[in-house]
Amino acid sequence: MKLQRKNRLRALSLGAVAVSGALALTACGSNDNGSSSGSSSNPSTSANASSIKCDNAKGQLLADGSSAQKNAIDAWVKNFSQACGVQINYKGSGSGAGVTAFTQGQVAFAGSDSALKPEEVTASKKVCSGGQGIDLPMVGGPIALGYNVPGVDNLVLDAPTIAKIFDSKITKWNDAAIKKLNPSATLPDLKIQAFHRSDESGTTDNFTKYLIAATPSNWKYSGGKAWQAKGGQSAPQSAGVAQQVKQTSGAIGYFELSYVSDGIKAVSVDTGASKPVAPSTESATADIAAAKIVGTGKDLALKLDYKTKAEGAYPMTLVTYEIVCDKGNKADTLPATKAFLNYIASEDGQKLLSTINYAPVPDAIIAKVRTTIAGLS
Repeated sequence: MKLQRKNRLRALSLGAVAVSGALALTACGSNDNGSSSGSSSNPSTSANASSIKCDNAKGQLLADGSSAQKNAIDAWVKNFSQACGVQINYKGSGSGAGVTAFTQGQVAFAGSDSALKPEEVTASKKVCSGGQGIDLPMVGGPIALGYNVPGVDNLVLDAPTIAKIFDSKITKWNDAAIKKLNPSATLPDLKIQAFHRSDESGTTDNFTKYLIAATPSNWKYSGGKAWQAKGGQSAPQSAGVAQQVKQTSGAIGYFELSYVSDGIKAVSVDTGASKPVAPSTESATADIAAAKIVGTGKDLALKLDYKTKAEGAYPMTLVTYEIVCDKGNKADTLPATKAFLNYIASEDGQKLLSTINYAPVPDAIIAKVRTTIAGLS
């Protein structure tokens, strides 16, 4: 009788351990503050754990930066954390915040939709002992112009019209310039509510680079991560702009294609090609494939063609860089940092991108990224 009772208590104890383990795993997959520790539940993002090489990775990594790549990072982190047991907290506070956190030594790596500026490289040398911060292109994708205009399903705009909308020169949806581009659409007499980023953003930088390149006579601003045009409304991060567009009739805003959802439609852009080009992973890849490496040494910063008129190429694209020290990374985070970057640059990591509305980095460029990661120290 005593033996049976002892066995029964032992079984209950083991069951409690199993339940607590399951709860611990569940807790690792959720995060109340919006940071990423593997919270994506998209079944298409699952990976074969055996294909991820952990290479002595352990502990935790703190990272911050681009909100454009947040959905990609979430999916990658889920797979990597399940395979290697490393917790990665990616805040996604925006490119400007990420670069600042990196140059202040607060994060193991940062994400930015703009390559490091010379002064930022100089600042990084203080935290990269014997080295400096470098740009590793990892995520591509289109910058979608999401809009919420009742009764309008297939809106077409060109660069001059886009510039005038975001510079408060065109203020109604039934403006003659918009009518000319959409002759069969029933455009309402509705005020345009143009939303831009309130925080420093690489998405803003790339969006305004497109306007400067494609229609310089209509966009007189110098560009950069901070919004410069007058008027309009603002919201923080890509998710914030997308939310405002979704809930505001007459709204338009810029953000990554992965943020286009129910209640938001995407503009097709008249580039001068035979027909307007919609944002997609394929149309973004067509543009990014023509990118040139302009970084020096181990830095792999790219120059994109914002004025493309190639058939099927979408001109408003961006590439998100992972920023890391080429030398002088902290010894306690280097193994996990290298292992994670190796995974996301791998064939499996890049393949995942197209399943969640991002574009993989072209083969010739990502091959150089993998070589560079292998040499990090």
